[in-house]
Amino acid sequence: MKLYYSPGACSLADHIALIESGLPFETEKVDLKAKTTESGADYAAINPKGYVPALALDEGGVLTENIAILSYIADRSGNLMPIDDRARFRVLEALAYISTELHKGFKPFFMPDADDDAKSAAKEQLAKRFALIDQNLEGRDHVLGSFSIADCYLFVMLFWAKTKVGLDLSPRLSAYFDRVSARPGVRAALASEGLD
Repeated sequence: MKLYYSPGACSLADHIALIESGLPFETEKVDLKAKTTESGADYAAINPKGYVPALALDEGGVLTENIAILSYIADRSGNLMPIDDRARFRVLEALAYISTELHKGFKPFFMPDADDDAKSAAKEQLAKRFALIDQNLEGRDHVLGSFSIADCYLFVMLFWAKTKVGLDLSPRLSAYFDRVSARPGVRAALASEGLD
């Protein structure tokens, strides 16, 4: 497998999951502005959507979108996803919330033409959405008790909240962020992408 990523982008979640999974993989950095890969390949030919992540599969083809890639990694590795059906669907529910309510909420911070009002409104909305995550973490070390692909994705959203937005995290979210940051797989992914 080969993960196409951009340092600090949402593909960091997949990078963390791949390391945590123990599966063999390669990475290739993508210049999202030039739409080329580190080796000089035309990224639009690899992923016509033009953004990361993309995962080239050993059996051929390319998989895109975080929820699909994270689920693929978890299924192939046999870890990072609970076996119990109810808990499995809770992970998928968490991934959907992270993708649609958190990830999407950061858009104004990545758009060069977004004004301060748009960024302020987005910051306020993100704070409300992170408050729900905060409540759900009460009494838990991870999103669903044990470390899963949902934690890989949530970590990246909190990373953005701290580094891109300057959002004040609650004590519980800060402790969660520190706990996940200390995982060897997370530290390895951050170091590999030059973010440590």
